[in-house]
Amino acid sequence: MHFETEAIRTQNERTQFQEHSTPLYLTSSYVFDDAEDMRASFSEEKERNIYSRFTNPNTSEFTEKIAKMEGAEAGFAFATGMSAVFSSLAALLNSGDHIISARSVFGSTHSLFTKFFPKWNISHSYFNVNEVDKIESLIKPETKIIFAETPTNPGVDVLDLEVLGEIAKKHNLILIIDNCFATPWLQNPIKFGAHLVIHSATKLIDGQGRVLGGVTVGNADLIREIYLFSRNTGPALSPFNAWVLSKSLETLAVRLDKHCENAEKVALFLETEANAENVKYPFLKSHPQYEIARKQMKKGGNIVSFEIKGGIEAGRKFIDAIKLCSRSANLGDTRSIVTHPASTTHSKLSEEDRLEAGIKPGLVRVSVGLEHADDVIADLKQALNSI
Repeated sequence: MHFETEAIRTQNERTQFQEHSTPLYLTSSYVFDDAEDMRASFSEEKERNIYSRFTNPNTSEFTEKIAKMEGAEAGFAFATGMSAVFSSLAALLNSGDHIISARSVFGSTHSLFTKFFPKWNISHSYFNVNEVDKIESLIKPETKIIFAETPTNPGVDVLDLEVLGEIAKKHNLILIIDNCFATPWLQNPIKFGAHLVIHSATKLIDGQGRVLGGVTVGNADLIREIYLFSRNTGPALSPFNAWVLSKSLETLAVRLDKHCENAEKVALFLETEANAENVKYPFLKSHPQYEIARKQMKKGGNIVSFEIKGGIEAGRKFIDAIKLCSRSANLGDTRSIVTHPASTTHSKLSEEDRLEAGIKPGLVRVSVGLEHADDVIADLKQALNSI
């Protein structure tokens, strides 16, 4: 079946009430027929729900949908995108292991690599998004994982998934891709050799800024390790959030197509503005990785980044002058959002680290929503003219 049909028709088995829409299973636990049923269930001789920290009908439906969309064997759903990132890595890494990661990653992921993993003797090496050819020189005997976001947050750089997949295969490494900006509708990293794909479902998968969520899908053996780690550490997605997110997936393709249409219009407009420079959108021909984006993405996504001429002070004036768009650190909403990463999402990084990640003081990230594109453009134009 086609993507859109799978998104709508993948549902839990109907109950005796013959409901058309999947019910919300607000329960923390489940009952057993007898002592033998309990024993067999806990020993995993039976596949069934035991406790909602492990599985729940709503989280199972959501995970099954994402796995189908990504072409994955299995998955596990989490309370947030960052709990998916942390739990996936922590479950697979041991003391003494080494990670290779693109330098352009979300600020909290950078904090994991630099502040928390070193406590457990887990080291990392970064590569520049424009220097994928140098990855092999970073590989050590203890290297276990290659990690990357594509497109990156907030710089909207694009990494060649095919190249990353070939390197991981050649050196028997686990390739983990954060696919948050693309979603399964626009990009499927497993097709290019990724072993695991991570999403912050809080963003475009929810699409309306309502709930938090995360999910990891991929190789069944790796997911099994992540599941065992997570059922003991407790980062489970709530049934309510899972129910909302599963419903949101039914409209993902329709929403993303409109997001992309609007974002491309905004990007083309920004390229004509005197106070905006270094405009980046994957499907702009001026994007440094335009050909790679066209090869591995269906469309360009909803994120546009650019730099305000005049640096951080001009950036603040621009943000303050915004009238229609929302000032928020989130993205992937129906409402267009303007963010200044240097003072928000990546503010905990040192200035040196921000610059190395390509986050200059005047960088602005626009998450283009579902309003009429002309209204979003008009707001950005008046704010740019106010500088």
